[in-house]
Amino acid sequence: MSRTVYETATSLDGFIADQDNSLDWLFAVEGGSPDDENTEALDSTEEFIKGAGAIVMGATTYEWIHEHEGDKPWPYTAPTWVLTHRELPRLGGDLRFTSADSDRELRDLHAEMTRAADGRDIWVVGGGRIAADLARLGLLDEVRVSVAPVSLGGGAPLLDGRVQLRPLEAGLAGPFACLRYEVVKD
Repeated sequence: MSRTVYETATSLDGFIADQDNSLDWLFAVEGGSPDDENTEALDSTEEFIKGAGAIVMGATTYEWIHEHEGDKPWPYTAPTWVLTHRELPRLGGDLRFTSADSDRELRDLHAEMTRAADGRDIWVVGGGRIAADLARLGLLDEVRVSVAPVSLGGGAPLLDGRVQLRPLEAGLAGPFACLRYEVVKD
């Protein structure tokens, strides 16, 4: 059965991107860049990504990928939904641009992603509003976060809304605290 999992990295003070939507702070941490030799946290994430049967992200995350990876092939093989209200360039791969402006539309989209995932996990890449909305609707199952030892003081929040979590696992991967939580559903 498919689980919907928000897997991401965050600063110690709970931001997934800085005020300029940059991830430079993350790549500056030892083990935070794919080019680093010590990538324990990234290795765990890569294994999760390989097993994902569907992906969902917001327009800001998609635009970041386009800006930083645009000359490379689309990095994911799973069907990917991009939630947006504007025209965005197509990078290749199985991309599906859509909006989900109401709870009903988000529920319908989640059902579509679940069918496409075919028993594999749905990966919520970003952002924090999508993950919080899915949690509010009882559709988010798990939050996995690698906490970098850096504070940003502002930016895009890890979860942009109230979400109650139950700890499942905690560990270290290089300088990252790797935390896994179950989403508490009403």
